[in-house]
Amino acid sequence: MRDTAYRSAENESWLATNGMKSEIHRKKPRGRSMSKRTSKANGHKSVVRLKVEHVFGHQKDRMGLFMRTIGLARARATITLANMAYNMGRLRGLLSRSAPA
Repeated sequence: MRDTAYRSAENESWLATNGMKSEIHRKKPRGRSMSKRTSKANGHKSVVRLKVEHVFGHQKDRMGLFMRTIGLARARATITLANMAYNMGRLRGLLSRSAPA
């Protein structure tokens, strides 16, 4: 499967083979406007993408996450630690908001 923001036959067949539902955006037809139905569907998919990419952006920019590991196990460990640090920061922020002044 290629990493792309839009649908391709290769991506769709890979997802179907692995029993996954496609949540990939549809492109606007060349020379025509996008239908309201397709535009609305892309908007719903963008909500999910926004929530996920916000976390990755925070980890890359503010936490300085830079993956330079050898092996999948080390990469997973690095990502897990970054996720734990992000979640602890979020929890701290949420708790400070709900604490009485």
